[in-house]
Amino acid sequence: MSDAPLLRINALEAFYGDFQALYGLDLEVRAGQIVAIIGANGAGKSTLLNSIAGLIETKPGAIVFEGAEIGGRPPYDIVARGLALVPEGRRLFASLGVEENLVIGGQVKRPGAWNLASVYELFPMLRERRAAPATELSGGQQQMAAIGRALMSNPKLLLCDELSLGLAPIVVREIYACLRSIVAGGMAAVIVEQDIQQALKIADHVYCMLEGRIVLEGAAGTLTRQSIAAAYFGV
Repeated sequence: MSDAPLLRINALEAFYGDFQALYGLDLEVRAGQIVAIIGANGAGKSTLLNSIAGLIETKPGAIVFEGAEIGGRPPYDIVARGLALVPEGRRLFASLGVEENLVIGGQVKRPGAWNLASVYELFPMLRERRAAPATELSGGQQQMAAIGRALMSNPKLLLCDELSLGLAPIVVREIYACLRSIVAGGMAAVIVEQDIQQALKIADHVYCMLEGRIVLEGAAGTLTRQSIAAAYFGV
């Protein structure tokens, strides 16, 4: 891995109108790394991902990707630079079929290994259902389609918001096994996850958030259950 981080967050703040949701966050992600963001509902995890993806306005210097300040840039520009978001709830286009949803993800036309063939190789079930309306897929299949759509943009950093939400444990294990193989190809990933055990299994580094602040961080293998519980619940 390079000495310079792929993504650097510097004193990031975020607001919804007059309500402040994030308070001075500092965070780093390096190439080939999986970073997990854990915390209870309302901790600010999704706000963090949405800020990185350009869906929430931030100061330019608060988010630096590959040495360039991207805070406040529009989402389409951020995708073109190599960041892709897998949003909470999948948010597939209900009026389109599976393959049509995937093709939309490739409109940015970044060069790379991800295309329809490689996405179908990763998720064979999507090939079988490629002509089906997105609404006819199971929850797990929809999550695969949402990941595939993001991969079609050939990102360097994949942002994943609550991949396991509402899915059966066996499906969650399958999706996370695929995520590890994706990152093995050199991509980095930031995952927001409420399932702490799953996060610790998959992540290289973990940040725990509480009320818009990072209250604990460290390599996944060095954090104890006691320290995580104390940070998670603020005790």
